[in-house]
Amino acid sequence: MSVKSVATELSYQSGFGNHLISEAEPGAVPRKQNSPQKVNFGLYGEQLSGSSFLMPRPTNLRSWLYRILPSVKHGAFRRSDNKTLRSRPFNEVEAGPDQLRWNAFAQNKNEKLDFIDSLFTIAGNGDTASVRGSAVHIYRASQSMTDRFFYNADGEFLIVPEQNGLRLRTEFGIIDIQPGEIAVIPRGVKYQVRLLDESKSNSAFARGYVLENYGEPLRLPDLGPIGANGLANPRDFLAPQAAYENLSGEFRLTAKFQGNLFEAAIDHSPLDVVGWQGNYYPYKYDLSLFNVINTVSFDHPDPSIFTVLTSPSELAGLSNIDFVIFPPRWMVAENTFRPPYFHRNLMSEYMGLIFGVYDAKAEGFVPGGGSLHNAMSAHGPDAQTFEKASNAELKPVYLSGTLAFMFESSLVYTPTAQALNCGELQDDYRSCWDGLTNNFRPPGSK
Repeated sequence: MSVKSVATELSYQSGFGNHLISEAEPGAVPRKQNSPQKVNFGLYGEQLSGSSFLMPRPTNLRSWLYRILPSVKHGAFRRSDNKTLRSRPFNEVEAGPDQLRWNAFAQNKNEKLDFIDSLFTIAGNGDTASVRGSAVHIYRASQSMTDRFFYNADGEFLIVPEQNGLRLRTEFGIIDIQPGEIAVIPRGVKYQVRLLDESKSNSAFARGYVLENYGEPLRLPDLGPIGANGLANPRDFLAPQAAYENLSGEFRLTAKFQGNLFEAAIDHSPLDVVGWQGNYYPYKYDLSLFNVINTVSFDHPDPSIFTVLTSPSELAGLSNIDFVIFPPRWMVAENTFRPPYFHRNLMSEYMGLIFGVYDAKAEGFVPGGGSLHNAMSAHGPDAQTFEKASNAELKPVYLSGTLAFMFESSLVYTPTAQALNCGELQDDYRSCWDGLTNNFRPPGSK
């Protein structure tokens, strides 16, 4: 048995969607052709495609992996327990127009759960036969994955930590993320999730959100009239440097396939890629680097100005899914109601809070919790926030210490039965608007 993980395992390469090359051993990646007759060091060449072969060049995604053993070497897959993970089709209950909100999900004290077993599905959309849709999950991991590896054949995972950090040990290298950062693991990439604080405490715990995207891979949105600069910059997205382990033993490989989990025995670590090249790889992003665009005069721009990543649909301008954040920022609009206004819109919105207080809600919307407002369901500031913002002195204010986000979809989110029956669901959410009164005074009235 031998193990190697290179010293530069936590270094990164910058650039979003660029063709990158990374080697844990110099010479592992062929330079003249992708698939030579023989790869250096006795490695196997393997291509991982994230798009169809005939996609236009800007959206054609694939990487070549040069690994110790090819991915075909594993035992037979057998169905395993999905636990609280749900997937398409989301038809356990009927979707409704009610506004929904959940408290933070506490640690499950009854059993130790790794990242995969802890996934609790809140809602989702899309048909299994289409390349559309997404799902919203909460993770509450209390132990690391050590002898288990995972890949998702159904979609990519966008991971949003809220409490404590994660180490994502992937085929392409190692990514560490903390609250305030995100990571995206593309469809088909094998990885393992460990808790960064596990060695510090016997009660290690990590919580956060996961967006599972079944549609087109996430990409940077077009900037339109904004121009060349603003929002998320490609240079701030980081891909891992190659890091491998040459390890034999008794391991498990879990696959998510057509909504269900399958498991196979594997006699070696699949994180054995010595070098890779291509434009299909996992990446991380620090949300504090987002360049906020907002008004410097009056009125309230649409929340699309806060889009970090988007998955397009077949209709131009109608996203399959958007990942939107509401970070610290200056509020300077004159003669304007500054918090998010009352609105109804085509998109369905799941909102979560990473830290701080969301400026549209005075209470009840907490880190680790979330809210769901489906298409055309009215929502907006609670009565207390409305009263305060309507009478505030409109000086420039820096909104600090807050970071909320939104998974926004053009498809309706259908909640899962477990999300509607769990103790975290607030049965009094709509009462936050009870204090809104009729202030109408017709002309000439006293």
